[in-house]
Amino acid sequence: MNSVLFVITSLDYGGAETQVVSLATEFTNRGWKALLVSLLEPVAFVEELHSAGVGIESLHMRRGVADPRALSGLARAFRRFRPDVVHSHMVHANLLARLTRVVAPVPYLISTAHSINEGGRLRELAYRFTDSMCDLTTNVSSAGAERYASVGATFPGKSSYLPNGIDTSRFQRSPLDRARLRSEMGLKTEYVWLAVGSLSEPKDYPNMLRALAGVDSASTLLIAGQGVLREELETLARSLGLVGRVRFLGLRKDIAALASVADSFVMSSSVEGLPLALLEAAACGLPTVATNVGGVSQVITRETGFLVPPLDSSALARAMRQLEMLTQAERTEMGAAARQHVVTTFDLQRVVDSWEKIYGEGSAIARGRRSRFALITKERSLGT
Repeated sequence: MNSVLFVITSLDYGGAETQVVSLATEFTNRGWKALLVSLLEPVAFVEELHSAGVGIESLHMRRGVADPRALSGLARAFRRFRPDVVHSHMVHANLLARLTRVVAPVPYLISTAHSINEGGRLRELAYRFTDSMCDLTTNVSSAGAERYASVGATFPGKSSYLPNGIDTSRFQRSPLDRARLRSEMGLKTEYVWLAVGSLSEPKDYPNMLRALAGVDSASTLLIAGQGVLREELETLARSLGLVGRVRFLGLRKDIAALASVADSFVMSSSVEGLPLALLEAAACGLPTVATNVGGVSQVITRETGFLVPPLDSSALARAMRQLEMLTQAERTEMGAAARQHVVTTFDLQRVVDSWEKIYGEGSAIARGRRSRFALITKERSLGT
């Protein structure tokens, strides 16, 4: 049985974490033995992974604290599990997996970045200096792969693109959900925008709130997500006169139902990779207004929505007004095109097919390396 060990910085309700959980679960379904190691203590997906038969371990690191014991902990996991392939995700996990390879056997190592920018020049240099320690470096957006190559974070020809994927069968709008939730939320005929994502700086919700204040309509904005900036954003919403027009829903798992309530999707990020929330909204057939960052333009085209520059609330407001002014038939056509694009390009089964091919090639290389190592060891023991 082939085996894969996933290493991730954290296991929380984020896009990268959700994607890794989907990969681990799907590979287990396909007959692979899978183990997921989180640098930080897991706070999400534990029951789902156990139910799927995916092993979970933690290195018990604390956020913001460099702990050299993590290297020995990951090395023990490598030696015990003996994976054919190790696939690390997010900058801290990528760097730790590479360094651990120096002291523990890892036949084939893949590192994946989930953003076009993971934190400045020092981290890019760290990627560069450790790039030779991994076999393949990937990014979830083509723009990210190109940027990492251009700034020297990877060796020429070393960085490649392989997108995130979602189970498109789970994300479809329902007229019944629309009627039920609109009634529960007290929504009537008003135009409803949906935004999904952590309440964190990269999502730039202040930009979105200022844009909404500039939209001359009675439209309502639903924001699904949790994070440390909630109180600050609620204060900003009040200062902009948006009381009653913005609803902070907290963490929600019923995204397809919320998409059924909404008329359009909006995203205001200043930095992105290939956001799962955007893929999910498109799969639900929502036309979108989004900032043109990271891999967003791979999802949103002129047929499926409007792209605007980041950090420009006036441009975001104009695009939101433009989408609101379209006819229902025009928005429905855009939404249908969005869903078709996601089903064709970003369906999880297609993405996992691509990863399985890469993992299979890596496993073959791993077996070859192990055979050569065994032969060398035997020759040395015989004194030849």
